[in-house]
Amino acid sequence: MLRHSFAVVAAVLLCACSTMSSFSAPRPGTTMALRGEKIPLPTKAKVKGTSFANYEFKASEADGAPFYGILPLKFKGGHLAADILLFAPAAFFNLRSAFPYYEIDPAQGVIRYKEDANAAWNEYRPKPEEAARAKEYYEQLHGR
Repeated sequence: MLRHSFAVVAAVLLCACSTMSSFSAPRPGTTMALRGEKIPLPTKAKVKGTSFANYEFKASEADGAPFYGILPLKFKGGHLAADILLFAPAAFFNLRSAFPYYEIDPAQGVIRYKEDANAAWNEYRPKPEEAARAKEYYEQLHGR
């Protein structure tokens, strides 16, 4: 019985590891690739939680240079406590998750994010090394 309960708790924790996020842009015609998957903006996409991986992105407008970076993720301290108490291996999958709202602005070199639709945007400018890493990811993905 205890083994069955443990398996159910583990399955629930692992299934709850994704977030439905809204991605938008201040100007029409902006496109984005997230981990190699092209997504038109605006859109909603399911982004899996992670502990160690990152989500490299490439965004561009019709007349501008590509904007590369790493998607800002939020740390879930409550999941860490639950993982330690209930199922420690889950800590390898679910300590960070996507924010529900993102706005990609390639012209300004900024990605904005927020937890609540009515909240103010937080702005993040990818560090040069993050942009370089994301650019290298996409160049390798396309064999350049």
